[in-house]
Amino acid sequence: MPILFSMISEFKIFKKENIWVIFLFLIVTYMIFTILFKIDESTGNKEYLEATKFILPGLGITFLSTLVSFFIALFIGLIAGVGRISKNAFFSNLSRTYIEFIRGVPVIILLFTIAFVVVVDVAELFNIRGNQVPMLLRAIIALAIFYGAYIAEVFRAGIESVGRGQIEGGKSLGLNQKQIMRYIILPQAFKNMLPALGNDFISMMKDSSLLSVLAVNDITYKGRLYSSSSFRYQETYLVLTVMYLLITLSLSIFQRRLELKLENSE
Repeated sequence: MPILFSMISEFKIFKKENIWVIFLFLIVTYMIFTILFKIDESTGNKEYLEATKFILPGLGITFLSTLVSFFIALFIGLIAGVGRISKNAFFSNLSRTYIEFIRGVPVIILLFTIAFVVVVDVAELFNIRGNQVPMLLRAIIALAIFYGAYIAEVFRAGIESVGRGQIEGGKSLGLNQKQIMRYIILPQAFKNMLPALGNDFISMMKDSSLLSVLAVNDITYKGRLYSSSSFRYQETYLVLTVMYLLITLSLSIFQRRLELKLENSE
């Protein structure tokens, strides 16, 4: 509930274009009330709470897979984004090939391909049996590679948004190309990239639900296990909907406040 009140205070809800905040608040409040207080008429059990207790332990895996994948994707995106605008034709074309290839494949197909083909083949090169590689690790690698391509375009746009005069100023101070990129361009580009990076992180959090197809024990997979064993589909998927909604709303509020803090510091 504090998340919802934070959302209301974050936006000026009395403006007609922000009335959606009230509607969203009412919908989520009703869903949470149902989870906490609705009792099954035939058994007298609080099935929504039972579903929540079963699913909740998977929250750690959801956050772990998202955070690790995102930081790996940031590194991949930085390398590919810099390569994308490099004057070196080989690195530029290599980065472009990676970006266009990944963006042309659906995420679910890429998950299967990396988890069951690429990781297995690479493991065999190091004399490691494919089944010795944890499925969570395969899933993290797949998600990072997929989002690395999109984050690369964010880095490219952010770097290109920095004025040419900043680069010339760095050269006049005697800095080389790497120093200019590290100390002048990237710090300024980061502020421009923050909204897009925040959106990608939130999207990755939601797409982490796809890792359940690889039997990764996140909240979606826990929900599938609970619903298949109890046949309580209504309770299971309402609980999952509320969980993901609260997570993404919290992240959106945090992103908004961080952006405002950076704007006020200028």
